[in-house]
Amino acid sequence: MATADEIQRAMVEGFTFKGSGPGAPQKEKLKTKAKKKAYITGSHGSGSAKKKADIRAKRAARSSQRKSK
Repeated sequence: MATADEIQRAMVEGFTFKGSGPGAPQKEKLKTKAKKKAYITGSHGSGSAKKKADIRAKRAARSSQRKSK
C-alpha cells in the first residue's frame, strides 16, 4: 500500500507514464492480397463478409453490369 507521503507527491506532481523503450520490437500490420481476397469472397467465415460477397456476386451478375462485346 502507498504511504501518505507517496499519495501526496502523486497528487502534487502527477503521474508520468513512460513507453516501453527503444528496444521493443515494432510489429507491422500485414495487409496481403490473400487476406483481402478471403474477405471479399467471404471465405474466412464472417457472416458479414459472406453477405457482402453475395451482394457483390449478385451485382456482378446483373445484365446492366456486364460488358457487352
